[in-house]
Amino acid sequence: MKDKVTMQDIAEQLNISKNSVSQALSGKDGVSEDTRKLILETAHRMGYVYSQNRKRRSGELEQTGNIALIASDFAFSMKSFFGEIYLSIERETVHRGKNLLIQSVSKQSADKLALPSFLLNQSVDGILILSHITTDYINTITNMGIPTVLIDHHHPSIHADSILTNNRFSAYEAVRHLTELGHRKIGLMANTSFSPSYYERWEGYVLAMNDFGLEIHEPWVIKDAVENIDYISQKIKTLPQLPTAWFCVNDGLGFYLNSALQQSGYRVPEDVSVVSFDNGYLSQVSTPQMTTMDVDLKLYGRKAVEQLFWRMDHPEHPYTELLLPTKLLKRGSSGPAPSAGMEKD
Repeated sequence: MKDKVTMQDIAEQLNISKNSVSQALSGKDGVSEDTRKLILETAHRMGYVYSQNRKRRSGELEQTGNIALIASDFAFSMKSFFGEIYLSIERETVHRGKNLLIQSVSKQSADKLALPSFLLNQSVDGILILSHITTDYINTITNMGIPTVLIDHHHPSIHADSILTNNRFSAYEAVRHLTELGHRKIGLMANTSFSPSYYERWEGYVLAMNDFGLEIHEPWVIKDAVENIDYISQKIKTLPQLPTAWFCVNDGLGFYLNSALQQSGYRVPEDVSVVSFDNGYLSQVSTPQMTTMDVDLKLYGRKAVEQLFWRMDHPEHPYTELLLPTKLLKRGSSGPAPSAGMEKD
């Protein structure tokens, strides 16, 4: 079985000469920009690894002086999340004498596996990928052979270093906090298919409930939640009885659940407690402010850059995952459990 894609394979796929493929992959003149782009995209799609094509000096890859930060449009839209990580990454990158290039990726670009031009031209020394894009898109990037570190994302099919929150143990601590307040009927609000992080937070919830001897009442475990107040309001209206507390896998779900509960006549936290995750903007502007698991975004950025520079110096070492701790921030949305679950009137 053939396991290495060659220039000849790409040439045959596109029905062009091997020389044209070589010119495009090496950045030389002789092919049009449209043809060059087609060749580069085909090479990535076929899994061609050509990091060794970059010019060498003294046996080492020539350095461009650039580091890339790539994130989905969705990650960019989460300003409090992306902004703080970006500032930390930029500060660390500049401190180490590199320039930071930033690129957002739309869903359409991800679906088409359309890579930024600075990757197609191999004009970066390392790549940071923030949060979830798609597995195929990330693998297209990693197939280029450029050192890559994922931030707040990992997947069994992606071979790269990852900087992650300790999602399972952090969710466990959130549930522990609620049990210490006397809650025994604890629900989950999650969208587990959105990212591995949310799935792991659900696993942490299950682990804690089992460890503390609490029943997991399936109607209270919502794993396909949408960050929308109408959706969440409708969900809680269909329940004949509410739990006395909810754990939400992010601040967005916590914010909308908090609002939906109050619009439905429940008091937070006197009737129902809510604990969320991330300590983002929405946890701070909710009324009452949200008890949440604080993620140190500055540490995220710093550790990601440290790992990327280490990987650039040690390309042959096994891939690693670094789990960062969180801290429980006790605020106004969690309080002592009422005597019973909240029956509907």
